[in-house]
Amino acid sequence: MSETVQVQKKHNPKKAETVERVTGLAKKYPVLAVTNLSKVRSTQLMAVRKALRGHAEVFVVKNKLAILGLQAAGIKNADQLLSHLTGQNALIFSTYDPFKLFLTLDKSHVYLHARAGDKAPNDIIVPAGNTSLPAGPVLSEFREAGIQTKIEGGSIWVNRDSVALKKGAEVTPKLASLLSKLNIKPIRAGLSIALAYEDGLIYAGDLVAIDLEKYRQSLLDAYSSSRGLAILIGYVTKETAPEVLAKAYREALSLAVEAGFVTKESAPMILGKAEAQAAALTAEAKKKGLTE
Repeated sequence: MSETVQVQKKHNPKKAETVERVTGLAKKYPVLAVTNLSKVRSTQLMAVRKALRGHAEVFVVKNKLAILGLQAAGIKNADQLLSHLTGQNALIFSTYDPFKLFLTLDKSHVYLHARAGDKAPNDIIVPAGNTSLPAGPVLSEFREAGIQTKIEGGSIWVNRDSVALKKGAEVTPKLASLLSKLNIKPIRAGLSIALAYEDGLIYAGDLVAIDLEKYRQSLLDAYSSSRGLAILIGYVTKETAPEVLAKAYREALSLAVEAGFVTKESAPMILGKAEAQAAALTAEAKKKGLTE
């Protein structure tokens, strides 16, 4: 007679507590952001927590436990959000909207030395000038990076601004060593939003990434264009009134001069115009042999 042995899974109170905390935070805060922890250092995580204090909570949690907690919270469209929980992530539960949260996180980013295997976020430039490095074996590292140098006063000088690595290319161990010696920090690191969730809507990271300078310039361009159009059609506002009145004055004065309507303002221009016409007529008469 065979005997069935049932193995009961051991309850893990710590995991249950983690799931419960995720559920509680998801219910407490209106906004949730998923951020990737790749290349993020503990000091940066501490800086983010400090910057968000009172407005958000950062919770580093395993994906499976995060999924269980968010499902238990019953948030709308949770399945779409959960499908993106891959790799090592931190969840940020916040009162800030996704755009303000992005700006806050963006300010906490720092520049770090490149490590072997890092991908260049942009072209890595070695500027022209004195590197303060003494001539020696390091010259071979400059040559391998395609950077032209010269020796002056016992130190290495870079002849001109040089691209050591193109955007997207992988940093080699030797290039990482050279950039470190030059104190060039090309890697911008920190928490970045991969996805944000608010009121059932899911935003991709690039949608909440606001370029403030670009946004400011677009507002200035829009203001300039609308103001120019308002002046052109004579639409009077507090901002356009001086230019609209000045334009109307110029046009009225021009019409008065053209029609020969003499006023205090138009008289000098009408007389000047008449004098110019008379001079032109006299010159034409002289060409034809007529005397005054």
